[in-house]
Amino acid sequence: MTTSVRLRPTAALQTAPETRLEVPRVATSLIVGGMVAVSLAPGLLPRSSLTQAMVTGVLAALGLGLSAGLHRFLRRLVPIAPRLGARRVSAAASVVAVAVAGVAAARWQSFLRSSMGMPAASRWHWIEIVCGSVSVSAILIVLFLATTRGFLRLGRVKAIVMLTVLLIGAHFIAVPMAFSGLAERSAVANSLVDTSLSIPKSPSRSGSAASLITWNDLGREGRIFAAGGTDLSTVRAYIGLQESTDAEARAELAVRELDRTGGFDRSHIVVAVPTGSGWIDENAVTGLETRFAGDVATVAAQYSHEPSWATFLFAQPLAKASATALLEAVSRRIGEVPLDARPNLYLYGQSLGAIGGSSAAAVLEGTTTPTTLCGALWAGPPAHEVVPGNATMMANTSDPVIWWSTELVGSKPDLSSARRDAPIPQWIPGVSFVQTTVDLFSALGVPAGHGHRYGTDQGTSMPAC
Repeated sequence: MTTSVRLRPTAALQTAPETRLEVPRVATSLIVGGMVAVSLAPGLLPRSSLTQAMVTGVLAALGLGLSAGLHRFLRRLVPIAPRLGARRVSAAASVVAVAVAGVAAARWQSFLRSSMGMPAASRWHWIEIVCGSVSVSAILIVLFLATTRGFLRLGRVKAIVMLTVLLIGAHFIAVPMAFSGLAERSAVANSLVDTSLSIPKSPSRSGSAASLITWNDLGREGRIFAAGGTDLSTVRAYIGLQESTDAEARAELAVRELDRTGGFDRSHIVVAVPTGSGWIDENAVTGLETRFAGDVATVAAQYSHEPSWATFLFAQPLAKASATALLEAVSRRIGEVPLDARPNLYLYGQSLGAIGGSSAAAVLEGTTTPTTLCGALWAGPPAHEVVPGNATMMANTSDPVIWWSTELVGSKPDLSSARRDAPIPQWIPGVSFVQTTVDLFSALGVPAGHGHRYGTDQGTSMPAC
């Protein structure tokens, strides 16, 4: 009897399984590729490598999360069979789309930089973008996975309870603490005295020895305003927020300060409405003083010391109330001046100041005051927030402030009153809103005459009576 023996192949004779790089799912390639392409779509302003890397990294990570959630949802509804051919085609298409978007973005950034007189981006600029976006995306994915696994280990009930506690804590504790901290830091910054600024010696400036307002009480932006300019014969009156929290009280003090400086003896008085932090563009004031050959008094009252974006979102009524109180008080005092000696009254506002000025002008038109506005000028007015009226509108097409609104998601911006200062990107539904939102953070990082920065023509373009 013959016994057959079947020998097993030794480990040395066994063939190793074929290894192959995993190709992303179709949805993953298309969604992530689309998100990266969106991040590279044409914007309004030149971007730093850090800003672009953050945008691309965040959108890529978001796209990966969306594709994972979509796959999990569809898998519960219908069986999904992996198709290697379709995956390869979608991956290749995604790579080509991102490459095309990258080349287009590089060309668009070159156009923008050239039109704004800025240096061209180097090769390292785009290398930093690639490395930075991959790093940002990886960090976000790791944090998301760690957080998700942590909640899964807790179980559904415990995870829901913890999430509820976190949301309640954020709403009632974290958010109020954040805004309180922002207010405290803004107040400290407003009180800091810049030793490089000289206390005005001219009695026609607030903060001087003859002024009703001390140098320290002007606030940071008030001190910059009072110490600025080269023509010391002009009148610059400023009332800081430290003087009073009441808009009417600040307005009355401003009138007294104008009386002291001889402001009502000038031929022209300009009520300048500051931005949320109390800032008044020196270019505008210099332009106004040039426009009226020095025979002008500019007066302003601070209504907040917090950043303009915070005031725009949460405290617009402060700007409107302050501008209205100051304009009405100055208008009433001008009405007391003999008719043949009355100064002409003007109104100026930039950004949030334009919102406050527009509201004040509308109120003044509805009153019976004997003084009317000779002219008004709004620079960089936020989209859909300002009523033009008879005012001169000054807006750059590259200014994201005049573009940004929720309506931008589904409709083109109204640029009829804007001057073309740089190439205008094609409006794309949804995408343009994302790009404009990102550009808001760089709106002041460009030369004057572009973005949200305006030159001395803010003042020289003030209309006459």
